[in-house]
Amino acid sequence: MEYKSNNNIFFSCKYHVVWCSKYRRKVLTNGVVSRLKEIAKEVCSSKNATIVEMKVMPDHVHLLLEVDPQYGIHKLVKNIKGSSSRMLRNEFPELKSRLPSLWTNSYFVTTVGGAPLSAIKQYIENQKHV
Repeated sequence: MEYKSNNNIFFSCKYHVVWCSKYRRKVLTNGVVSRLKEIAKEVCSSKNATIVEMKVMPDHVHLLLEVDPQYGIHKLVKNIKGSSSRMLRNEFPELKSRLPSLWTNSYFVTTVGGAPLSAIKQYIENQKHV
């Protein structure tokens, strides 16, 4: 198992996170997908987090993240959702006309814990085929 570290601790905190577009509208397509991935990578990089795997479906997003426990998963998800909503709605005006906000307020998160990382990655990768 690989560990990361900051000034105070060594850690391996991986989370599977899923959130949906408002009303489960299928608005995550074409250019929106690639831009969303860029934004998520930028936010994670600025917060010292790592995207292990990411799949964007037309109406929801799957992320496998490694996050510094001192920063926390809630803050990171809030940052990704907030930044991506603001930027995507500015860059793709059709998102403003179809939705009052891009994302639902809620999200799903689970720790990866004892599950083999490869199994979680494979599950997320296979979402395109479901």
